[in-house]
Amino acid sequence: MRALTALFALLLACFAPLAPAFGADNEAALRDKYQSLSAQLASNPFHRPLYLDSTEAHDSLKGDIYAVLDYPFATVNGALNNPEKGPANWCDVLILHLNIKYCHATTGANGSTLNVNLGKKVEEKLSSTFRVTFDYHPDVTRPNYFRVDLSADKGPMSTKDYHIVLEAVAIDSTHTFIHLTYSYGYGTAGRLAMKTYLATIGSDKVGFSKSADSSDYIGGVRGLVERNTMRYYLAIDAYLASLSKPANQRLDDRLNHWFDATEQYPRQLHEVEKVDYLEMKHDEYQRQQTAQ
Repeated sequence: MRALTALFALLLACFAPLAPAFGADNEAALRDKYQSLSAQLASNPFHRPLYLDSTEAHDSLKGDIYAVLDYPFATVNGALNNPEKGPANWCDVLILHLNIKYCHATTGANGSTLNVNLGKKVEEKLSSTFRVTFDYHPDVTRPNYFRVDLSADKGPMSTKDYHIVLEAVAIDSTHTFIHLTYSYGYGTAGRLAMKTYLATIGSDKVGFSKSADSSDYIGGVRGLVERNTMRYYLAIDAYLASLSKPANQRLDDRLNHWFDATEQYPRQLHEVEKVDYLEMKHDEYQRQQTAQ
C-alpha cells in the first residue's frame, strides 16, 4: 500500500493546481507579463528565455512557466489550439513525459476528451496505471492570441479540478510568448499520498527554485511540481521542433529532442537512460494509436 500511495503522489504532480483566473484583457496582461519579465528571460539558470514559478496552498499546488518559443504564432496556434487536430496533437505532446503511459483523444457531440493514463517511469500494463479523463477546451482564439484548457473534474485518491492551461501571444513574426499552468486540488487521501512519497523515494528530489533560507534548491511538493512543469514545457518545445521534419521522422525527432533537453538539468530531471526511454516511448506511442 505504501508503494502504491507513493507512486500516486508522484503521478499526482504530473498534472499540477487550481485553474488560473482569466479576464477579458488577458491578451494585454500576457503582453505586459512579457515586458515585466524581460530581465529574467534574458538571463537565468535555464540558459533559455524561460521563467518558472510555483506555489503551494493547503489543498492545491501550482506550477507556471513563461517562455519565449522560437516558432511563429501561427505554428503554435495550429499545433495546439486546433479544434480538429489539437486534441490528438496534445496526446503526442503528453506522451513524451516519463509518467504518461497512454493518451487517446476522442471527439463527439459534447466536444473533445483525452483519456490519459499515468504510471511509473518504466514500461507497464495499463491495468496498473491511473486514468484521468480531460475535456479539451479551446477557450479563446484571436489573430495573435489563444488560450486552451485541458480540465478534469476528478481523479484518483480525492484529487479534483485538474487543469493544464496554455495561453500564447505573438511577439514578432518568428517568436511566441507562452504561459503554461498546471493545477489541481486534493483532499486528505491525496495529501497523505504526497507525504508518503516525500518521506521515501522522493526525499532527495529537488526543483529549480532556490529556497529562501539557503542556497540550495527547494524540495518537497513545490520541487516536484517544478520538475514536472519543466518536463511539460520541454515536451511542447520538442513537439513544435519536430513539425519541420518529414512526417516519418517526427516521432524519433521529438523523443530525442525531449530527452536531450531534460539532460541539461540532470540533478532535477535525470531518471532513466536514453536507450531505455526511447524503447519505452516507442512502445507507448504505438499503444496510444488505438482506444484502450
